[in-house]
Amino acid sequence: MLARSASMRDRIAMYNTNPLKIGIFGANCSSGRSATKVPERWSASWPDCLRLARMAEEGGIDFMLPIGRWKGYGGDTDFHGSTLETVTWAVGLLSATQRMTVFGTVHAPLFHPLIAAKEFVTADHVGQGRFGVNLVVGWNEGEFEMFGVTQREHDARYAFAQEWLDVVKQAWSERGDFDFQGEFLKLKGARAHPKPYGETRPILMNAGSSQVGQEFALRNCDAFFVATAGSRTSLEGNAKKVDEIKRAAKNFGRDIEVYTVGQVICRATQTQAEEYYRHAIIENADWGAIDGMLANKNITPQTIPPEEYAKKRQYFASNAIGGYAFVGTPDRVVDELASISKAGVRGIALSFVNYLDELPYFCDEVLPRLVRLGVRTAN
Repeated sequence: MLARSASMRDRIAMYNTNPLKIGIFGANCSSGRSATKVPERWSASWPDCLRLARMAEEGGIDFMLPIGRWKGYGGDTDFHGSTLETVTWAVGLLSATQRMTVFGTVHAPLFHPLIAAKEFVTADHVGQGRFGVNLVVGWNEGEFEMFGVTQREHDARYAFAQEWLDVVKQAWSERGDFDFQGEFLKLKGARAHPKPYGETRPILMNAGSSQVGQEFALRNCDAFFVATAGSRTSLEGNAKKVDEIKRAAKNFGRDIEVYTVGQVICRATQTQAEEYYRHAIIENADWGAIDGMLANKNITPQTIPPEEYAKKRQYFASNAIGGYAFVGTPDRVVDELASISKAGVRGIALSFVNYLDELPYFCDEVLPRLVRLGVRTAN
């Protein structure tokens, strides 16, 4: 059924009553969220993405969230070397689905805000209120250099992003022409029609990890992505992190939903799941790509001791790229997903080594169990 309205409450709820929202993460990028050399790794081709979106919607998945990526990380597979641009990707998937929310992931410094605002509105009308924006303020230097854009100092990135988002929101709401005079952006006689579908606006999401980044998300966004190690390893850690974010949001007079990310390897037995996890994620890891990702964070054998580097490399491959690893039987995966829901996490974006191969089993075996626990509602 198509979205009947686009109120902010409906948008944030993604037009359903599932207490825990479950989405697909990273399917627009080759290898998805698994830096692996196994031959079945994800292609990210358009036919595969289209088939996945239709399969996901039929199975009851709530949203699809892409990664904004412009350049691969090297290694044997050139991890993320082939990617589909996220807003046009979202438009294609929205036109092929009826219920699911689809996000575009946008680097603010690379898009003029008036162009971005127009793109977002177009996608929002195609999806009849099912488009969302995942806003990225800054990322790796090598990608920005491709565009001739220099990264600003950390706090200045968020000052620019605030102006950028203010312009986008004015373009979505101002009925007549408007001027904008900021430190970074200066616009004269700007106008933008039509407005977003249903006279509201797309869901806004951000994953800033620093204090300044978190405050930006709490001031402006509807959903905040968090993926710290402490919040992913226990119910207590999750609950503490959610409570911290919720209380911080109240200081800005706002409420915000907390989301996280994870990688699923679900099999009929625990042994099968663990063996495949070890095979795909560790034994066949694309270590060259992993080294490339760590180098972007200035983590190399030259900057830290070799023993520490080896530990970070192993941890990054197993837990950081795809997020917390949900590895096990359907019952085991259900228990862990129910735990993060109980802690107050509103949603999770999941990845698989091969989404098309693995999603049907997840939808058939995991989702019904979550329904029986009251974590999901029947599709």
